[in-house]
Amino acid sequence: MSSSFYLKDIPLDEAWRRLIQALETAGLWSPIGSEEIATENALGRVTAEPVWARLSSPGYHAAAMDGYAILAGATENASDRSPVVLSLPDQAKYVDTGDPLPDGCDSIVPIEEVEPVGPRPDGRATEAIRLRHSVAPWAHVRPMGEDMVATELVLPAGHVLRPVDLGAIAGCGHARVRVRRRPRVAVLPTGTELVQVGAETGPGQIVEYNSVVLSAQVESWGGQPTRLPIVDDNEDHIREAAAKAALEHDLVLINAGSSAGIEDYTARVVESLGQLLVHGVAVRPGHPVILGMLDRASALRQVGEAGRSLQEGARQIPVIGVPGFPVSAALTGEIFVEPLLSRWLGRAPAQPQSLQATLTRKVHSSMGDDEYVRVTVGKVGDRTIAAPLSRGAGVITSLVRADGIVLIPAGSQGVEAGESVTVQLYRTPGEIERTIVVLGSHDLTIDLMSQFLAGRGRRLASANVGSLGGLVALRREEAHLAGSHLLDPETGEYNLPYLEQYLPGVAVIVVALVDRSQGLLVDKGNPKDIRSLEDLTRTDVTFVNRQRGAGTRLLLDHNLGRLGLPSESIRGYEREEYTHLAVAAAIASGRADAGMGIQAAASALDLDFIHLADERYDLVIPKQHYTGIILAPLLELLHDAGFRDAVQALPGYGASRMGTVIAEIGGA
Repeated sequence: MSSSFYLKDIPLDEAWRRLIQALETAGLWSPIGSEEIATENALGRVTAEPVWARLSSPGYHAAAMDGYAILAGATENASDRSPVVLSLPDQAKYVDTGDPLPDGCDSIVPIEEVEPVGPRPDGRATEAIRLRHSVAPWAHVRPMGEDMVATELVLPAGHVLRPVDLGAIAGCGHARVRVRRRPRVAVLPTGTELVQVGAETGPGQIVEYNSVVLSAQVESWGGQPTRLPIVDDNEDHIREAAAKAALEHDLVLINAGSSAGIEDYTARVVESLGQLLVHGVAVRPGHPVILGMLDRASALRQVGEAGRSLQEGARQIPVIGVPGFPVSAALTGEIFVEPLLSRWLGRAPAQPQSLQATLTRKVHSSMGDDEYVRVTVGKVGDRTIAAPLSRGAGVITSLVRADGIVLIPAGSQGVEAGESVTVQLYRTPGEIERTIVVLGSHDLTIDLMSQFLAGRGRRLASANVGSLGGLVALRREEAHLAGSHLLDPETGEYNLPYLEQYLPGVAVIVVALVDRSQGLLVDKGNPKDIRSLEDLTRTDVTFVNRQRGAGTRLLLDHNLGRLGLPSESIRGYEREEYTHLAVAAAIASGRADAGMGIQAAASALDLDFIHLADERYDLVIPKQHYTGIILAPLLELLHDAGFRDAVQALPGYGASRMGTVIAEIGGA
């Protein structure tokens, strides 16, 4: 079979059915082996068998307080008017916490509840004690077996051990505990273009970090990962590395090379060393997943050890061809690796917390695929809001910023804005409750704000939807505030003229955040000698624009109109990016010669900057949130000297008006 084509693009449940059938045939669809380790080292491990108490705890009736052991019946009639005096040591005996209960006693009286009787020159020669209240039998006594009784079940098999569990195991007499062996997982990165983390990169070179993510996932799920050296795009080299990994591990993850390109060898490698079960699963991201089984006898022949004994361990092990795009790789781990490791460890697969949320914008989906959409989540008023993030399979930061995942099942064309969706959370509901949702125009100070708010008990979740998009989000009650820098060409005023149009009847407070410098970003040294907007109409200049609704694009259009320059005369005007840094990256990488953006973005990527205008960037805040508790730390931050200094250190930024209320609009 040629690996130039997918075996079949099959549904996820069918892919799992094939894998489970192969694992059952190989005797691998059951918990893995076990080992006995010191109890003190067992945190996070999974019990391989029930833990039964060897000892009772406590193993005797024990004093729960410092005081005097007595027979409760002797105090039956004690009162303030008729106290009872008990002699020492015949009727009362002093005990410390944890001491055995003396014979003939059934209660403990705390030392602070008795009055000493008799001379006490050295503080210890009390002859008797006086009690002014009765004592109940077994008061302040820990009876034998109060915590655990010998032979009692302490913990079941398949339990993930917590710190308190280790205490219980030790307390009932076990210095060692039998746990599931950690599955050994090889992570094999492939790709001639890859370089190690920390190495310098040049054109055509990419830092290899998928193996870092996959290995960390395996570690967090109870496995024992091994990051193998990078293997170049050579079928023989990949086969050799995979064969060696199969001899020493329970699972092999081959990263990249799982698609159908001329240098995608994983499917052929799996087929040559065992059985190819699946090549292509109907999920996005993660479409070109490979599932198979590696035969260890074939692996021995490959590495030249055909005579080596295979008496121990399975004769076959599973292999997963993990797509090379970072998001696809991470989600493949969640979809396939975590459930498999959980099965081997004898525990239930992870069940993330979930909640219902309202989607902020329409999401299109392929009819034939399960689609995993990354979202940020926050509670705005009484509603929980989910804002979709970038859907590119190569955008690892979308997973970093994501608060959860929304699954759009195959057969659906997507989800409309305003519909309720189920979000599988990456964060706790408590974190969601503390999240400030900012939608609107991209600005570097929003990232700084997030950093500073982290120390003030708030998370900040933002999505770049443009200034107009932010105002629309406020109208729909999908954000706590919006960042905006919309210039009105007729008045020269920023933002205020747009509020009546986009937020009719909504009471809002407009707060100044920063003044910033806008202009043209060009390559270092300005090799195309671009000096003004007129130069953008030259045939040798390629432009990259911001998306529709972005304040930067409106500023560009205003100036083009003022100069009488039609947008059709600019090559690349329709090419859109959603942030200033994305525009800068397009220029730094040679995809464009110029773009409109802020000076700080040019400085960040060592580009030249041609100043065109100074603008005001405001925060538009509905009054109900401005006066509420959720935004209090953010509003305080606007007057923080440290934050102001950090903002003013950004090239082209001014913070002199930060925190000033520009206007209060709407409402009664």
